[in-house]
Amino acid sequence: MNLLLNCLVAGMFALGLLVGCVSGPGIDRWLSTPDQRSRVKYLVLHYTVTDTPQSIRILTHQTGVEASIHYLLSDDERPVIYGIVDESRAAYQAGGDSGWKTDRNLNNSSIGIEIVNPGWVDGPNGRTWTPFPEKQIDTLIPLVKDIMARHHIAPDNVVGHADVAPQRKQDPGALFPWKRLAAEGIVPWPDESVAAAKRARYKAALPNIAWFQRKLAAIGYVVPRDGQPGQATRNVLIAFQTHYRPSKIDGEPDAETAALLDSPMRVAGAKAGGTR
Repeated sequence: MNLLLNCLVAGMFALGLLVGCVSGPGIDRWLSTPDQRSRVKYLVLHYTVTDTPQSIRILTHQTGVEASIHYLLSDDERPVIYGIVDESRAAYQAGGDSGWKTDRNLNNSSIGIEIVNPGWVDGPNGRTWTPFPEKQIDTLIPLVKDIMARHHIAPDNVVGHADVAPQRKQDPGALFPWKRLAAEGIVPWPDESVAAAKRARYKAALPNIAWFQRKLAAIGYVVPRDGQPGQATRNVLIAFQTHYRPSKIDGEPDAETAALLDSPMRVAGAKAGGTR
């Protein structure tokens, strides 16, 4: 009996040591302070360029590549939101070379959502993009709003992968309904009445490339500031046009693009106040 009791005590002691090793030092967490905020500043939207099963395999089982995401939104008849990486942890989704405003390597300060969508194909009549099902966007919008509210993400910090990595990415593509998100107060949108009034003026006299670069940088794009019409600047113009003028995506600094760039960005239902 004593032997059995000794064994039980020894076992409990060993278990206590094991739990202590796993849980780490005891920390009293009843204290807190209002002087804190989330480390998350950006929300980045992507598309997968493949179907749901393949997306799950890539984002959960594939080894040898840095590809992970916080949320995956399926394209099923009843779309499913898969939580893959906890919001408190960084996911390899924006890319080390990503940037918006003055921040770089947005993996460390953003939450990413992958939306299942095949992307585009090039055919004899040009590039064709795959539309996003309405039910999929109906599921996406509450998720985005919830993330924004919990982390106090500003509308101008909800961006596409192409916006933060315009030199190598095109997603979420030309058919992603940014304007619908704008109507929901999720993202800002150029004042179209102002843009329409300015279009004729810019048709008569188009600004130089340095002007376009300044305007793109003011929105948040990482763009060269050399006044030269190089490929890097063209790629940023393509990202801007894909987001705000998807009817014509050619990277050319035309009058309509200038008018949109020179129009105030409005957030539907927004109250006066600053954003971070």
